Amino acid sequence: MTDSDNSTVRQLRLVVEAEDFDTAVAFYRDALGLSEQAAFEADGDERVVIFDAGRATLELANPAQKRMIDDVEAGGHESDRIRVAFEVNDTAALTDQLASAGADVLAEPTITPWKSLNSRLAAPAGPQVTLFQ
Repeated sequence: MTDSDNSTVRQLRLVVEAEDFDTAVAFYRDALGLSEQAAFEADGDERVVIFDAGRATLELANPAQKRMIDDVEAGGHESDRIRVAFEVNDTAALTDQLASAGADVLAEPTITPWKSLNSRLAAPAGPQVTLFQ
């Protein structure tokens, strides 16, 4: 496929509604370190920030696999149907940093059966966040 092929997916963008927009922006930009790619405002109170989160993948898991991941990675803290996972250089340090920035740590860093170091957090604006290295 080429870039001009209409069926080629060029980007995966996850859109999250953030009630406390400024807190969420500070969390993902300042604490997690995502770089701002674009930001837009409209005449009313409409605001959006688009962050560059690196390479995107789509992971589909059946209910049994999701439950197993929740058990292994988060001590059984059940995630919603959608969870955001970020591959990072230092799971332990970033978990502490994000907790200091307002995230609730649901599970401290733990080695998984697939040999990654994962933690689970409840982050501002909704979806649970997994950090993995």
